[in-house]
Amino acid sequence: MSTATKVAFITGGNRGIGQETARQLGKTGVKVIIGSRDLDKGKAVAEKLRAEGADVEAIRFDINKTADYQEAYNYFDKQYGKLDVLINNAGVILETLGLPNNTSTVNADTLRKTFDTNFFGTIELTQKLLPLIKKAPEGRIVNLSSILGSLTMHADPKSPIYDFNVFAYNASKAALNAFTVHLAHELKDTKIKVNSAHPGWVKTDMGTDAAPMEIPEGAKTSVALATLPADGPTGAYIHLGNPLPW
Repeated sequence: MSTATKVAFITGGNRGIGQETARQLGKTGVKVIIGSRDLDKGKAVAEKLRAEGADVEAIRFDINKTADYQEAYNYFDKQYGKLDVLINNAGVILETLGLPNNTSTVNADTLRKTFDTNFFGTIELTQKLLPLIKKAPEGRIVNLSSILGSLTMHADPKSPIYDFNVFAYNASKAALNAFTVHLAHELKDTKIKVNSAHPGWVKTDMGTDAAPMEIPEGAKTSVALATLPADGPTGAYIHLGNPLPW
């Protein structure tokens, strides 16, 4: 493959917002690799998306298996010699939305499992792949956050998310936002842009059917941040082109 072709890696890309992001991004001329814990399922999704005109392949990848980070690095290094776009899409919510505030009762296991996926795994993978992103002409890193990571909005009684207090999930996304800001600062003198994306409340397994947004709309923010022009933002917290309060 020509090194001029942009290459993107989407973690958790075999379903939901990740799959739709692969569909949309893969139709823009970007070569998209989706990471899937079950390689057979990932390959089936990739085949389906290719039939729709998206340039998509799949590799086996589990954000909770640290050995997979090196395997992903080796794959992109050998196949492409770089990585233009990293979309940290994999994430979990182990609590139930709509229940009373659980801050004083959430157990340590839930906290650790949530942070292992949404925060620690994402950071370690990004650090592992960053040397390849630096080899791209204009790297893009998109961290899938959530409006529920906004401390400003949680502290405002008039905010629409004021009563959505699933502590482990919210705290993991607030921490992820901190990673976005700090990494963007470290890379401010490079052509790499690092941003947090709030996809919206989307009808997925995580979002449930109660969500008001359809999946295609939920993927738009990730795709936009993955394809930012040179004068686009970095260190930002974005939903459909609009900044969110931290």
